[in-house]
Amino acid sequence: MSIKLNNQTLDTLPSKVEKPHYSRESLSPGIIHIGVGNFHRAHQAMYMHKLFNTGTAHDWAIRGAGIKSYDAAMRDKLKQQDWLTTVVELDDNNLTAQVTASMIDFIENDAATLIAALSESEIRIVSLTITEGGYFMDDKTGAFNLAHPEIQADIANIDSPSTVFGLIIAALKIRRAQEIAPFTVMSCDNIPHNGRVVQRVVNEMANAIDPELALWINTHVTFPNSMVDCITPATSAQERERLTTLFDIEDQAPVFCEPFRQWVLEDNFVNGRPPLEQVGVEFVDDVAPFELMKLRILNGGHAAIAYPAALLNIAFVHDVMADPLISKYLKKLVSEEIIPTLAPVPGVSFDDYFAIIEARFANPEIRDTVPRLCQDASNRLPKFILPIIAANIANNKDGKGLALVVALWCRLCFEGGNVDNNFTLDDPQATRLITQATLAKEDPSVFLQMNDIFGNLSNDDNFTKNFTFWLEMLWDIGTLATLEKYLK
Repeated sequence: MSIKLNNQTLDTLPSKVEKPHYSRESLSPGIIHIGVGNFHRAHQAMYMHKLFNTGTAHDWAIRGAGIKSYDAAMRDKLKQQDWLTTVVELDDNNLTAQVTASMIDFIENDAATLIAALSESEIRIVSLTITEGGYFMDDKTGAFNLAHPEIQADIANIDSPSTVFGLIIAALKIRRAQEIAPFTVMSCDNIPHNGRVVQRVVNEMANAIDPELALWINTHVTFPNSMVDCITPATSAQERERLTTLFDIEDQAPVFCEPFRQWVLEDNFVNGRPPLEQVGVEFVDDVAPFELMKLRILNGGHAAIAYPAALLNIAFVHDVMADPLISKYLKKLVSEEIIPTLAPVPGVSFDDYFAIIEARFANPEIRDTVPRLCQDASNRLPKFILPIIAANIANNKDGKGLALVVALWCRLCFEGGNVDNNFTLDDPQATRLITQATLAKEDPSVFLQMNDIFGNLSNDDNFTKNFTFWLEMLWDIGTLATLEKYLK
């Protein structure tokens, strides 16, 4: 018979479920985390749980928070189980489950209550997972959209804000007035230079409210950059049922994730921090080399395998990696054209890192899908593939394999307009991409003339030559034979 998860049942859970090695009564808050989704609970909350298990830093427990309707829904679910979460690690050899207790509360979704909590002196870190869309950035320029109506509403009435950044500024305003030490604002979102992004948003918004407050924030508040990584699929009824079947637990909001997790943090905290280095977090002076490694090898690798896999009707990423042709193509591409563009990363072997990435991609328990990797390529390619091409050009390298990635994408875009197959091009620019890819069948250079995507790359003769070579070959002999030609 399954057991409903809560404080009272914690000690009665099956022995195969790992339980906290600490008393929750010993915990006191030091962190407010805004955006309590699956990733936070698989990643930051798990690191804190592991730290608490060592008997250390019990004054750094997490209070959850959020301002969206889905935050309120998550609060309702977790409240029923006393803020406990079951985390199942999807090892392809053996699934394991552990109950984490590092979050001790979840603040009600109310501006006044949230501001009061953020103003408490015991809160020394405010951390965020609010997704890329939560930062009010312009998609094209990356600049903060100060004119956004929600931002303007908060600027006009900062004492009753509705945005995350309004809440942070309102709390910092109180802390300044009451001479309470400021907190560190720590983004854990998967965006490059995330700390600098938050700093820019908060400073620009604060400056529009009160330049003196903005100066105080700029002087006294820190915004460390971080690099985070842990594949965490969405939770459905299927996962909840699987948890009950395998581990006899009823959890309203369990988390399923891969065993791998990584967290690299800039050591820039204004009001103390927990000693997370004891549980594997890497504290460094500069996160940028780690970010670039991940963007180019992991995200670039995802793009490289996605387009040929879609053309070959392979649905799951682990099945892609089981295809010897695609896995060899990925290995050649990474070793010859991606890794050479990276500056050394302290303590990291790129070959070892790539081997870990290969194993993660190949994990059948994750069930990551090729359609997901193909989504929004008109925005992803300029972030993950085109900068690597530019780096190869700058290094006077041929970059022929990367040109093949772009040609495969073009060929896939054409399939988006083919009514005789089941492929849907999931991209905000789908109609335009299909049109350009169709024209490129006769004149490949047409596809590269989308300057908002390719920028100056379309002016590079060698890249254009390589792209044309591969696209014509794809039309002539198909995907498999083209990959074989690349490997020769």
